[in-house]
Amino acid sequence: MSPTSYPRNKIKILLLENISDAAVREFGLGGYTEVHRLGGAVSEAELIKAVKGVHVLGIRSKTQVTRGVIEAADKLLAIGAFCIGVNQVDLKAATEKGVAVFNAPHANTRSVAELIIGLCVMLIRKIADKNAAAHRGEWLKDAKGAYELRGKTIGIIGYGNIGSQVSNMAEALGLHVIYYDIATKLPHGNAKQMRELKELLKRSHIVTLHVPSDPTTRNMIDAEAIRSMRKGAILLNYSRGDVVDLAAVRKALKSGKLAGAAVDVFPEEPEKLGDAFECPLQGMPNVILTPHIGGSTEEAQANIGLDVTGKLIKYLDYGTSEGSHTVPPVSLPPQAGTHRILHIHRNVPGVLGEINSRLSEHGINIVGQYLNTIPEIGYVILDVEKGISKEAFELLKDIPATVKARMVY
Repeated sequence: MSPTSYPRNKIKILLLENISDAAVREFGLGGYTEVHRLGGAVSEAELIKAVKGVHVLGIRSKTQVTRGVIEAADKLLAIGAFCIGVNQVDLKAATEKGVAVFNAPHANTRSVAELIIGLCVMLIRKIADKNAAAHRGEWLKDAKGAYELRGKTIGIIGYGNIGSQVSNMAEALGLHVIYYDIATKLPHGNAKQMRELKELLKRSHIVTLHVPSDPTTRNMIDAEAIRSMRKGAILLNYSRGDVVDLAAVRKALKSGKLAGAAVDVFPEEPEKLGDAFECPLQGMPNVILTPHIGGSTEEAQANIGLDVTGKLIKYLDYGTSEGSHTVPPVSLPPQAGTHRILHIHRNVPGVLGEINSRLSEHGINIVGQYLNTIPEIGYVILDVEKGISKEAFELLKDIPATVKARMVY
């Protein structure tokens, strides 16, 4: 392993929200031993204080990394979101500051998909109600309103990593699978894509959501959408808290339009373990409420820890930015006998030309170079001859459009 220009044991890493021990071990194996941990999410004001001097910040879904946090982070190189989404990070601010943001979009797919299938069985058999009755000392031995999954239709909204795996598992249980996605997606097995969301809602006995949070998905399941669903349908939301109108779901449950629901994500969620929680669906029959634990298994958290940490280490060691949501994807294999410089700059005309001309004027030979851009910024990896790397670094650091420059080895 090549030594970095800044010793690994001086790279300060801050991990919040009980990120898996697997991440800490992986950092340690990579030589990054300055790892500090905080048990839960923290407020913006607390985080602004905590990020001073931090090079890498690790969070999960609760911590909000705002523009204020990013601007206060004087040494921040990268953020690792140890979860599926990155909507808790101000990506625009991170991009402007040249901070790479990585996540793990695939690592907990199996955990969520398994739980969705389990919930389908529980809800269609009304197990939640029978379980609650048994705990109260009531014996509800009754087949009325309880059904098999086999032969029913499940409608999957969002046919990405999780939605497609739910599709595979559902079909294995004898369900007919239909799905809706804004993009054309290749079906798995005998699944069929619906052109219209309304058509999926009309045909499905079970509807499960696996979509991101954005302006096109907010309250996509509202009172009007529920009116399109078949009577006695079941609704599951294990995606994002703002895609379902919970007040409308409550009314539909009370009227009998919906026969059951399972919800794991909410518009407003408690900040930490043990905090009070309120939801319009509390106390409703055949409703399963879980505290945002769709991907919370030991296996998923370990996989997420390895996935995100691996990306962060590659970025720290080699400048590899593949998988980043903010820095353009660049990868360049290490070359013997060279030093590597990373240069993030505003995407304005002439920067690459100025990089090359400055180095050429000083007789500095570029052994390897790779550039990629997005509308806001450009990112270039340069490998230069060892003897003149410090001079090259100073020349590049002083280019007017520079956002961030770093010599990794």
